[in-house]
Amino acid sequence: MRIVSGRAAEAMVERLAVRGTQFGEIEPRVRRIVNGVRRGGERSLRRYAEEWDGLAPKQPLRVSEEEMAAGWRTIPPPLRKSLRQAARNIRQFCEWQKPETWTQTRGGISVGQLVRPLESVGCYVPGGRYPLVSTLLMTVIPAQVAGVKNIRVVSPRPSAEVLAGATMLGVREFYRVGGAQTIAALAYGTGGVPRVDKIVGPGNAYVTVAKKLVSFDCAIDFLAGPTEAVILSDSGVPEFIAADLVAQAEHDPQTLAVFITTSRSLARSVRASVAQLAKGNPIAQKSLRARGAVLIAASPEQAREWANWLAPEHITVSEQDLPFIQNAGSIFVGDYSAQAAGDYASGPNHVLPTSGQARFRGGLSVADFVKVITVQQLSARGLERIAPAVECLAKAEGLKAHAESVRVRREHA
Repeated sequence: MRIVSGRAAEAMVERLAVRGTQFGEIEPRVRRIVNGVRRGGERSLRRYAEEWDGLAPKQPLRVSEEEMAAGWRTIPPPLRKSLRQAARNIRQFCEWQKPETWTQTRGGISVGQLVRPLESVGCYVPGGRYPLVSTLLMTVIPAQVAGVKNIRVVSPRPSAEVLAGATMLGVREFYRVGGAQTIAALAYGTGGVPRVDKIVGPGNAYVTVAKKLVSFDCAIDFLAGPTEAVILSDSGVPEFIAADLVAQAEHDPQTLAVFITTSRSLARSVRASVAQLAKGNPIAQKSLRARGAVLIAASPEQAREWANWLAPEHITVSEQDLPFIQNAGSIFVGDYSAQAAGDYASGPNHVLPTSGQARFRGGLSVADFVKVITVQQLSARGLERIAPAVECLAKAEGLKAHAESVRVRREHA
């Protein structure tokens, strides 16, 4: 990792603050895949899946419940115990997080909101370098807590661990396909994969672009890019800071890993610890060389400002810095709040906004799986209270029938 200070550090923050997610070069190819599945349905989906997902000819797209159950039987007992513990914590957090129905009445006017679950969702579980069973937990459990009736999991080449997690959660629909072609299948439906109302979960660049392309026809959570980790500290333990940076860096060669501090001595210690801990981890080494940096700020105020400009996916701060953080996907407070705890088992979701999207939204939550529907009921007295304002505003907009719809009721009250 390089240490950067002064104007060079400011310039780096300014550049990273508008980093965005750049996938323009593959969009034409992804568009062809999406359109192919939209027009060709199951036949096109199978062709792509056999080419890229390892699907065998005539192999069912849908994983049977027996196959999922076999995954549970093959994993070791400690992993079963860990899955159950993580699932309990995630489910409890989701229960606390769930939006509520409410009604308030005043002067003959009752207003409120109903919380209704989506009918169907597609949960994308990546099948790349690692068996991301944690992503299965993080997408399925909030959907279950929200009350979603039809939860469809998709994952290319699903591992025994992922299938075991699906069994534990009671997943009934699991499809062994992935990539842009599967996003299209979920958005538009095929003979064997029914369409869904919303698609959630991270994926590679092809998955991300496909989600973008179908987003006018099917709701999505957000467009996720490479992992991001920021740590803000002037007095933390160098080994702890370095351990989190290396841990997140091993996700992807394009991971953004940044340490912000006002202490030059701590900056040097963290850089040395990062080099030591990254040994033998080629993915982490590659990402830290490409996108790892230690930024030395001139003051605590500037350090906090930089952190908010970056709007990172993960950020670790001290308790005294917590009130100043406005933009982040998930915040980890203090020396012992390892970012990996949030990746797996502390409870909050690990499907988080990247590429600066934390400026305007947080991570995946139960709220992503429900609709909040407003409700209003007016008595004759309640309508009379606001009728003059309604009629006046309607006439100002030139909408005479709107005004008339209120006037006619007043006459019959």
